[in-house]
Amino acid sequence: CCPVSVLVTGSSSGIGLGLVKQFLTLPIPPRWVFATSREMDGPKCKEIKVLLSQYQNLVLLQLDVTDLKSIRAAVEEVRKHVGERGLTLLVNGAGIMFFSSLQTENAKDMVAEYTVNTVGPLQVSQVSAFLPLLKMAAKRSLQEGLSCSKAAIVNLSSNGGSIELMPKWDKTQNVGYRCSKAALNMLTKCQSMEYPNYGILCVSVYPGFVRTKLTMGDLSVEESVQEIINVLSTLSEVDNGTFIDWEGRRLPW
Repeated sequence: CCPVSVLVTGSSSGIGLGLVKQFLTLPIPPRWVFATSREMDGPKCKEIKVLLSQYQNLVLLQLDVTDLKSIRAAVEEVRKHVGERGLTLLVNGAGIMFFSSLQTENAKDMVAEYTVNTVGPLQVSQVSAFLPLLKMAAKRSLQEGLSCSKAAIVNLSSNGGSIELMPKWDKTQNVGYRCSKAALNMLTKCQSMEYPNYGILCVSVYPGFVRTKLTMGDLSVEESVQEIINVLSTLSEVDNGTFIDWEGRRLPW
């Protein structure tokens, strides 16, 4: 079952943009799809702006997950559209990565990664941000249990954040990025201990090793997001607080 409304942070490019496109083209799409970008002008937003002219249920919002003022402004815009229906699904997709090794990692880059990749998802999910709208959606839903079509927070993580797996260490150490994603997984677990009390499902999802401008991955963006949305439609309370990949397989913390 498809969420009534969905907001994706960091959706001007990459996996975030792919998810927006996939939601828009579902047989029964969400009533509202909120795409967000830190910068509203420039080449990054060109593709989203083309989609705006094609889909009446698509809304583009300025949102910097590190800026509380920006977050609150976005919340108010979403509230104007969803009203008392609330927000069904929040996908925290905004993220940054700097290539580094143990020897070259530095405080500036590491703090920046942690601020966007971990603190950002915390802030947009709090009571001063989108949590009240998620609670509203859950309360109005007639569904039992937990699901992404009732109310959910999905944090896009990485298998690079798995302390047990530590994949591709010999190729890319990226210490700050790994630490920020491990911390994001802990945030998901913390959210999963509290937010189900309000009817909100919380999971971490690894989208796979996706081909982007920076990486030569195994998956295309289209393959990844199609599988992710299929998996999201199957999640229930047994998946709350878990770390899964794009095909729904459990990953070790």
